[in-house]
Amino acid sequence: MSSRPKATVALRAIALSGCVSVLMALGACGSTTPAATHPPKSTPTAKASEMTTDNPYAYLPKVPSFTVVSSTVMDGQPLPAAQLSGVFGAPGGKDISPELSWSGFPAATKSFVVTMYDPEAPTGSGFWHWVVADIPATSTSLPEDAGALDSKALPKAAVQLGGDAGMHRYIGGAPPAGSGVHDYYITVTALDVAKSGLGANASGAFLGFNIAGHTIARATLVCPTSAS
Repeated sequence: MSSRPKATVALRAIALSGCVSVLMALGACGSTTPAATHPPKSTPTAKASEMTTDNPYAYLPKVPSFTVVSSTVMDGQPLPAAQLSGVFGAPGGKDISPELSWSGFPAATKSFVVTMYDPEAPTGSGFWHWVVADIPATSTSLPEDAGALDSKALPKAAVQLGGDAGMHRYIGGAPPAGSGVHDYYITVTALDVAKSGLGANASGAFLGFNIAGHTIARATLVCPTSAS
């Protein structure tokens, strides 16, 4: 038998009774486990800079891809000197648009748009180097230098916009010295309409806005290039 004083036994009985009351209250709330004394660990989230991308098509509705190839430029490789801009002073630049050929686009395609865009240009809005709209669905290639001023090599129905240089022609890449690598996106966009409905004085961005709802597929070559 224990020789503990009755008062001590009584106090322990009261404490035990209190614990039982707490457990019963927790049970009424659907839990018999006391609340954690430390906040739960949160899952680490990516930094905002890690969640962004320079891909100009990243936030547009996703569409199928098809194949675009070139005998002039290569995906993942810098633009050759001839495809750089002599107009903007790039060494060796000749402002000659690349040869392009494409295939595997949807049967519902009624026209194409061909563009070259630099999202890293130091403008706050990128730079449209080349914009050609209303290329008929029967055309599946453009020869080298089709982007010349007053070009005769473009399909008759095609419209060559002025781009951000304000010139209705291909303007080659011209990354400013010290600005790092610029990713030049050369893109063929397949549309479900035969005409964009815009004239040659429309901007590349306005064309993009107008064709967004008619884009059914897209093919792109990316040429990362820095100043020499």
